[in-house]
Amino acid sequence: MSTQTTTIKYALSLHTTTPELGIAISNFAGETRSQIWNLGRDLSSLIHQYLIEFIKPQTWTDLSLIAVAKGPGGFTGTRIGVVTARTLGQQLDIPVFAISTLAAVAWSQASKSQNPKTLAVQMPGQRGQIFTAIYQLMPDASGLIALLPDTVMTPEAWQETLANWNTSYQLIQAESGLAQTVISILELAEIDWQQGKSPNWSEALPYYGQHPVEV
Repeated sequence: MSTQTTTIKYALSLHTTTPELGIAISNFAGETRSQIWNLGRDLSSLIHQYLIEFIKPQTWTDLSLIAVAKGPGGFTGTRIGVVTARTLGQQLDIPVFAISTLAAVAWSQASKSQNPKTLAVQMPGQRGQIFTAIYQLMPDASGLIALLPDTVMTPEAWQETLANWNTSYQLIQAESGLAQTVISILELAEIDWQQGKSPNWSEALPYYGQHPVEV
């Protein structure tokens, strides 16, 4: 049993797997704010500047944990976000939660549905392939279970997977506005935190799913 305190000061989350930068901060006690910027190729040079400005009036020492979208998504953006989160986690000596981009989409959708089903998520990949995952909302909205962990497959294989799935599901196409789920990244990390998880920064690894170039 973990002996850590489950009282969070503030939690910070980053979403950089698309050309948009999403940042959110919350104390999970009524104070939550987030912002999205479309930075495109300027993401790598501007992320630290935007972080410094966004976090005010809080300071780095107010943070208890960091969460980051680990992918799938764009290779460069995903790497930048994960490296930034790992660096902050190491310097501040706080846990870093690497959360699936697809899980965040599923969680965001589940929160909007009055009767959420099993959630099948698909997102365009490279070279005609797609990123896919199937999640189940846990009882009392206490998190997600990955029935089919994030993977990459052809559209044909995905259609066959869905055709053979033995329970009803809601299909979600994750194509745009993914940085808006930066709040979901934060919420999923907070659920893990409250369950006693405290991953070291070195455990936060990007999920690319595909090589950035054909090999």
